[in-house]
Amino acid sequence: MKVKELIKVLDDITGGRVVKDLSDIFTDKNPFVVMKSSNIPGKSVMETPGLVYGNPEAEIKKIAVTMTLTEGNIELAGATGVDAIVAHHPIADAANSGGVTLSYYLRLYNVAVFELHEAFHGLHPGISYIHGHKPFRVDIRYGGIPGNILYVGKALDEVKTLGDILDRLNKMMDMDKEHQVMSVERKHFSCDEMKDSATALQGEILLGTADSPVNTILHMFPHTGFTPEHLVNAKNEHPEIDTVLATISRVDKDSDLVKKAKELGLNFICGNSHALEIFENGLPLAYALRHYLPKDIEIVIFRERICSIPLKDFGSPNIKEYAKYITDNYLINNKK
Repeated sequence: MKVKELIKVLDDITGGRVVKDLSDIFTDKNPFVVMKSSNIPGKSVMETPGLVYGNPEAEIKKIAVTMTLTEGNIELAGATGVDAIVAHHPIADAANSGGVTLSYYLRLYNVAVFELHEAFHGLHPGISYIHGHKPFRVDIRYGGIPGNILYVGKALDEVKTLGDILDRLNKMMDMDKEHQVMSVERKHFSCDEMKDSATALQGEILLGTADSPVNTILHMFPHTGFTPEHLVNAKNEHPEIDTVLATISRVDKDSDLVKKAKELGLNFICGNSHALEIFENGLPLAYALRHYLPKDIEIVIFRERICSIPLKDFGSPNIKEYAKYITDNYLINNKK
């Protein structure tokens, strides 16, 4: 199989949303080619779903599916014989390749990289299913903002209360095992303060109780630009909404969104964080690739699990001495 054939497969999976040629990028032909910018000078990035870097004629024998391309991904690909990485999130020069240009780094290991992001959003109701509802409305540009995704859905038959949503998430994500892994690491490193991205942020009820009934759910993602005004508009559009579900990112109980939900008499619950999106988007994508690709093509999942360790507990005695030596001799300005 060649890289150019994987482009075609991803185009089939996304229903024709992948960039076919440069005219897709430099014209308005492809609505999933989107510029993302916070107006921070020099930090905007254009999403170009499809092949970002690689020789279309190169052979592929092993593919990795990941959420966000990092230098860790590139090194793991090089070490384990991965020929192509399919990343969910957009890829930018240097930002996703350890501060160096993508071409030099990826060429070193002969790795092709692809991105999908907005071209994959809205294709499936996975995140709503994981959280226990079936959407009857999906808008991936709510309020005219690209990526501001809104679902409105009916709770599944087995989901009657907010507590049912939390129980469903814990089983779906196998959180008992995640906590066991974290417990073993804490003991191994003698660090009770160690935390990780899988368990630090779990589902949480901000308005209502575990017994609060759930029927119609407004499902949104705070980090995409969803505002209290959007919440009011959505409630007006769908008066039957009784619960707000925030996933991927979250808000605290004092946020304007929660305050507005309280004014509207709604429940408010936070679900899975972005750290678990590899299960929601990455795993279905990997299974779709498995369906389309020849059986001799190996598919692996690159999962990043970030750990938080207090400075005093991080590293071996030798590496701590190294860090102190470098700091004392090179990083502290004693001329003042």
